[in-house]
Amino acid sequence: MPQDFYQILGVGRDASERDISSAYRKLARQYHPDVTGGDRDAEARFKEVNAAHDVLGDPDKRAAYNKWGDQWEHAEQLEEMQRQHGGAGGFGGFGGGRPFGNQRGNVQFDFGEQFGDPTNMGDLGDIFGNLFGARGGGRAPQAPVRGRDIEHNLTVSLREAFRGTTRTVQRAGGARLEVTIPPGVDNGSRIKISGKGEDSPYPAQASPGDLYLIIQVEDDPVFERRGDDVHMFVDVPVTTAALGGEAVVRSLSGSGGLALKIPPGTQNGRVFRLGGQGMPRFKREGRGDILAEVSLQLPDDLTPEQIELFQQIRDLESNDS
Repeated sequence: MPQDFYQILGVGRDASERDISSAYRKLARQYHPDVTGGDRDAEARFKEVNAAHDVLGDPDKRAAYNKWGDQWEHAEQLEEMQRQHGGAGGFGGFGGGRPFGNQRGNVQFDFGEQFGDPTNMGDLGDIFGNLFGARGGGRAPQAPVRGRDIEHNLTVSLREAFRGTTRTVQRAGGARLEVTIPPGVDNGSRIKISGKGEDSPYPAQASPGDLYLIIQVEDDPVFERRGDDVHMFVDVPVTTAALGGEAVVRSLSGSGGLALKIPPGTQNGRVFRLGGQGMPRFKREGRGDILAEVSLQLPDDLTPEQIELFQQIRDLESNDS
């Protein structure tokens, strides 16, 4: 029995895009082969999670899935059949048949006796063969076999994920292929390269499969990714924190730093948000933010004058208390 994509990701059918993306990233990290060490059950679960996100993470595919359930890939044919036969309540005039497919969207189709015994509809391949391939009631010839899809794991640095990059992958038979990794990819991101999977056993009749790149992003020593946001520590001299001033925040772009205004009396651990300076949003517009956390810094070697000044400050604090 086909599994429910919402159940695979552990979200409700009314989940937002953000909820789906968050659930997917968590599960992708949990079941990624680099984390699980090649465990077959985890690998199968990883593929299920990616397949679910491939559909629910795409608004058009999700809409088709919500309406047609397990038959979402046949949405165009089903929509056309619905238009030709007058609405979603059934293919009028054929009556007596039982509904097929997933009924989450409360859509039922009646094929009736056009296919013989209405209580024995056979598999969906037979139904579509009759609808789109056969003439005069005969059984449609079997369609040519399309080439198999291939999955290929790729690891990139966080900086490469920020700006995008290219990789050369080796296909079946030794052929090498240069692929483009777009900006914003995250752990478990799935990139489709159409027609670059395995060739069909009958290449003159059917197309090759597709290549799917499954991305793993390495940890960075400076920046910690938090969804589309990036967290980092910014060193602030204690005098600047006390009196106010500016600090320089490093950026993943590598083109210099960003000026951050430090107000007087800034405490250690305070987090400043620099809007639109984080990771590009994968397959969406815009960017996340940089979360700059203040780390107060004392001079490594205090001069006698500095020591005297700090003693004066301590004396003043003692008098105030």
